[in-house]
Amino acid sequence: MKNINKSVLFLSAISLLLLNACKKDYLNVTPTNLLTAQTIFGDSVLTEVYVVGRYTGVQLTSENAGPSFQRGFDSPWLSSITDESIHTQDNGSFIVQQGNVTPDNASFLTNFWFRSYRSIREINYAFANIDNVPMSNGTKTRLKAELHFIRAYRYHDLIRAYGDVPLVGDKVWGLTDKDYTPLFTRSPKQDCIAYAVNELDQAIAGLKNAKLADGRASVGAAMGLKSRLLLYAASPLYTDGQNNPTKWAAAAAAAKAVMDLGTYSLYPNYKAEFLTNKTSEDVYERVYSTSVQHSQLELLNGPNGYNGWGGNTPLQNFVDGFQMSNGKAITDPSSGYNPQDPYTNRDPRLAQTVLYNGHPYRGRPVEFFLPGGKDSKDGIANWNTTLTGYCMLKYMDENLNPNDPLNLYKDQTQTQPFKYIRYAEILLNYAEAQNEAVGPDNSVYAALKLIRTRAGMPEITPGLSQADMRTAIQNERQVELSFEDHRYFDVRRWKIANVTENVPAYGVHPVKNADGSITYTKFVALANRKFADKNYWMPIPQSEILSSGGLLKQNPGY
Repeated sequence: MKNINKSVLFLSAISLLLLNACKKDYLNVTPTNLLTAQTIFGDSVLTEVYVVGRYTGVQLTSENAGPSFQRGFDSPWLSSITDESIHTQDNGSFIVQQGNVTPDNASFLTNFWFRSYRSIREINYAFANIDNVPMSNGTKTRLKAELHFIRAYRYHDLIRAYGDVPLVGDKVWGLTDKDYTPLFTRSPKQDCIAYAVNELDQAIAGLKNAKLADGRASVGAAMGLKSRLLLYAASPLYTDGQNNPTKWAAAAAAAKAVMDLGTYSLYPNYKAEFLTNKTSEDVYERVYSTSVQHSQLELLNGPNGYNGWGGNTPLQNFVDGFQMSNGKAITDPSSGYNPQDPYTNRDPRLAQTVLYNGHPYRGRPVEFFLPGGKDSKDGIANWNTTLTGYCMLKYMDENLNPNDPLNLYKDQTQTQPFKYIRYAEILLNYAEAQNEAVGPDNSVYAALKLIRTRAGMPEITPGLSQADMRTAIQNERQVELSFEDHRYFDVRRWKIANVTENVPAYGVHPVKNADGSITYTKFVALANRKFADKNYWMPIPQSEILSSGGLLKQNPGY
């Protein structure tokens, strides 16, 4: 076995630096700043700390970029490798946008593999020791359920990134093992989803009546993730284009089960939902402590005229997806859309998601116009100017201060949560799966009505065909779930990425005329966006292929 010591699958270091005894006397020195496995799993309090640490404990790089439990808002978001946004400073996102990802260089996408398998190994380590911990059976059952949930979430990340992946079971693999073949054998993606769903079923059983702190698993969180996984399992990418009504029906039933809990409802204020902890809509979220410095969201993504750094800047491609307030697409000649007055009478979620020229923000209208706009390249810090004529508003807290260039991190600690699973997603999961299973019945319209009524939008046009309803649901997901790590995977599972990702990344140039009026001109903000069939799945890191001695097979095309 070549380079076996490099594989994250079985040699990732245990978090909290668990120690193994060393046989060499001259090396057998116990550092005083490390905890032994005997200490951690000999104490019920430390065991619980270890389990809680598995939610967010894996950090393989200094960057916070990446999906799921690592979502820290820094650097490029997943949106910036889709048709939602691009990143002002690139930071490894352009190679994905332009189709140049390789097994040796997948930018921050590599973290899917390494972080997930390292976490799975840490979870397996806990399972191997937890039965010996002195604690009540009830507490032990709950902690095991949390571990099942986290392990399912890690596999969910792996499956939607790579498709077929190795299922490593409960074993903690190490150097004393002789046959590592199971670690390098990729199971079919449908089997992988079935495994993750079984993990979630065990989590659901063990979490009944459990009341845990914000950010930890619950019955609803496990059921919500099950809904998402079964929706993926029914989607064209996962069924190789073969429509399977039974799978769609299972996905609809999983979403309906969450709806029937009666626990969740849409939060009345869409914009405030993303600034508020523990709302009625939150099925599963990550919360942040105000006592610990982490991300400076407003600084990283705000307009340069407010001393912001631009960051993840929305695309015209994305903005064009918002309908007019009458429910018609801007491409409909009867919609009333005026490209020279582009933000009037639009879906209210546009003004709650995107900063555009003239949008009120922190006491003045945003000025992306040229010449002379405070937030344009004529303003301060022109290297941080938006690349697209837009900046981010969703997640932005105007009570946090990015206007202190001499003390950039003062009063800027991110407090807003990240919503991994919202009730709006559950409703959209149900509408999509039910439409595919039986067509656009009344329950599909009812689910969409809840979302659109909260947004201030009219109901979906009655009497749509199944195909037209499919298009309507895809558009609703694009708008409602924007910048929440969905779009990258949605366009792939629907197998429309060959369309959405093969057009330029567009922006808009607002030009101020002598009479004070503004002329808007569409332009290419990032050219050469490319998507090939191989890009439906990410490449497995080349280091892992080499570490397996060639047993681990690469995704086709790489």
